Amino acid sequence: MGYKTNEMGYPTDLLASRAVIERGNFAIIPPNGLVKNVLPGFDNCEMTILATPKLGATFVDYVCNVLPGGKNDQGFGGNGIETFIYVMTGELTVSVGQETFSLAAGGYVYCPPTEKLRFVNHSSVATETFLYKKKYQPAEGYEPYVVSGNSNEVEGEAYEGMTDVNFKNLLPTDLNFDMNFHILAFDTGGSHGYIETHYQEHGALLLSGEGMYNLDNNWVPVKKGDYIFMGAYNLQACYSVGRNAPLSYLYSKDCNRDVEL
Repeated sequence: MGYKTNEMGYPTDLLASRAVIERGNFAIIPPNGLVKNVLPGFDNCEMTILATPKLGATFVDYVCNVLPGGKNDQGFGGNGIETFIYVMTGELTVSVGQETFSLAAGGYVYCPPTEKLRFVNHSSVATETFLYKKKYQPAEGYEPYVVSGNSNEVEGEAYEGMTDVNFKNLLPTDLNFDMNFHILAFDTGGSHGYIETHYQEHGALLLSGEGMYNLDNNWVPVKKGDYIFMGAYNLQACYSVGRNAPLSYLYSKDCNRDVEL
């Protein structure tokens, strides 16, 4: 186990962190202080665990840095667990059953709960990915299926009529799926139209930019590389304040299902 940012030795300043952890409610987790984990099945992979049930989430998020030759041929998910992988940098070959996908930056694959997701890095450089898993909530008459694409080729739309906020759906919006992944991008000065309060949870990884995020009426600075967990009913909204890039993030959302008792 080592640190994700490869920092070692004594600090050059006071010991401090931008992390904010409110279990079951929300969390801001910057890269500094995160550790690399060794997990069964992930060979030559640097695994960083983000949201988990211990934090209050009903899903698990990871950042997986797949080193050259790194792979998971044991399989990730299956047996009722749906999975999703998104390539942030590099290249990766992903397979689900008999289907194989060659992913570049922005590429992704959704794997239904009846299958396992496998991957290998055939390139000479590390590939950084975002991984997700969740227990699938079935609905009578519906079955999820494999989906692959690249976010750079997904047509965005003005978010709730705001032309400086771009919204992308990465998965189909039909009832076969109990969740979706989106990318939301705010130009500088862009914001949500209101502070949201809802039942759905989010796990969000910031892909670019800087901003101020409202989490349970706490305004917190965030930037590229940060991870945000937003629990059910957590108040949430943001402003983009970065000069050089939009504030954009990849995030999951549970949807299309009634509440189980």
